[in-house]
Amino acid sequence: MIVDYHMHLRNDRGEIAHETAALDPFVEAARAAGVDEIGFTEHVYYFRQTRSLWTVPYHVERCVYDIESYVDAVVTAKERGLPVKLGLEVDYVPGREDETRDLLEPYPWDYLLGSIHWLDGFGIDDSPRLLDELGVEGSWRRYFEALAGAARSGLFDSLSHPDVIKIFGVRPARELVEELHEGLAGAVADTGVAVEVSTAGLHKQVGELYPDPHLLATCRARGIPATMASDAHYPDVVGRDFDRARELLRSAGYDTITVFEAREARQVPLG
Repeated sequence: MIVDYHMHLRNDRGEIAHETAALDPFVEAARAAGVDEIGFTEHVYYFRQTRSLWTVPYHVERCVYDIESYVDAVVTAKERGLPVKLGLEVDYVPGREDETRDLLEPYPWDYLLGSIHWLDGFGIDDSPRLLDELGVEGSWRRYFEALAGAARSGLFDSLSHPDVIKIFGVRPARELVEELHEGLAGAVADTGVAVEVSTAGLHKQVGELYPDPHLLATCRARGIPATMASDAHYPDVVGRDFDRARELLRSAGYDTITVFEAREARQVPLG
């Protein structure tokens, strides 16, 4: 089985469109790409119901949409029998775990992605950059510390683009990189949280899959499950470069992939 569990619902003009009709092109693209099931994971900060979580202007200025419309669009598609799941990409805010949980609890999620795009007011993949504030080693340490906290929080089912800190192609010494990988895998092990293999990094400055092969192999050695993702914002990106993702998964020793339903995970053979 092949799943694409990270995408953002947009219409054919690339505009945010939380309506059932906007799902159809994604489903059609998935079928054409040989993807069996897709999951929509809008950014949590687009919804005004989550406004109380945000202090960074990037988030604050975007939380203007209604989460109910988004949920209804995907649930309606599921009721039509389409192979879609209801997810959300949730920016982890250290120290705000209880509030995050309470805000999201009322909705029938199939899974929640945990991601980190901002820390301490600085961007991981945007400006002002944490990289410039803390330097290469400091930013990597801070990022992986926070991601370990996300895994332990109990909020999430999967960690999206888990080493996105490498997005600019700048890294500390390899010895430290692998030490941080080992530390993250140790934190994730036994939580039940999966890690996402994402092809999005191939189209960023770093030009690589997320995660690093060493990180994925370290996760596999710890028994950590995996998911697959394109991070599609347009239908034609669904399933993009999944031959590369499957190759990475198999090279790390994975022969199953995680499928979610109502926040329950199960393993199915990797197609």
